[in-house]
Amino acid sequence: MIVIPAVDMKNGKCVQLIQGDPNKKHVELENPVEVAEKWVSEGAEMLHLVDLDGAIEGESVNRELIKEIIQTVNVPVQIGGGISVRCTESNLIEIGAKRIILGTVAVENPDIVEEISKKVGKEKVMVALDAKDGKVVIKGWKEKTKYTPVEMGKILEEKGAGSILFTNVNVEGLLTGMNVEPVETLVEELEIPVIASGGVTTIEDLIKLKAVGVEGVVVGSAIYKNLIDLKEAIKACR
Repeated sequence: MIVIPAVDMKNGKCVQLIQGDPNKKHVELENPVEVAEKWVSEGAEMLHLVDLDGAIEGESVNRELIKEIIQTVNVPVQIGGGISVRCTESNLIEIGAKRIILGTVAVENPDIVEEISKKVGKEKVMVALDAKDGKVVIKGWKEKTKYTPVEMGKILEEKGAGSILFTNVNVEGLLTGMNVEPVETLVEELEIPVIASGGVTTIEDLIKLKAVGVEGVVVGSAIYKNLIDLKEAIKACR
């Protein structure tokens, strides 16, 4: 199982938010490129970049910063935040992203997943499923859909998603630990790989996730707040 550090960008800085609220930050660091280099120097084999400004605007805002990070580090990078068909067609894949992460746009219109997968290859298309109280939520976690993660996951898998990024919104950014059960259910029900995110606070959380069969785990606040040592986490999950 791969441990994937998150580098979330807002206004050109690296931040970690509490419950996705831009007004509530655990962390704010000036140079996202230096942060990315730090995690790679500690053994990260992949990075998770999120353009938070892009998520708000609906199209990539920090593209040049993303490009600089990709050109600087020597590990694969997955990118989310404000990715639409138009943005995908431009250059996120062309500048070297291993895979792009589609969010609300894919849940609202799963046919877009099929369209993009045919253009760039399904292995490059990840869809983010954010769940709150057992239902998929969209539009910055503000709107609840009628679908469970498994129901939507199966639809997206059929449409050509190459992988799923599953976030438990109930515990995201709170540093209170995570609930493995919904992750395990998703892994069991889908054929495509699942990456878990949200609430990871200890190496024990990572070990539990490894046991249920996730391909990887995105870690954010816990490594920025020194609750988890990245080197130790990577070692424990090999």
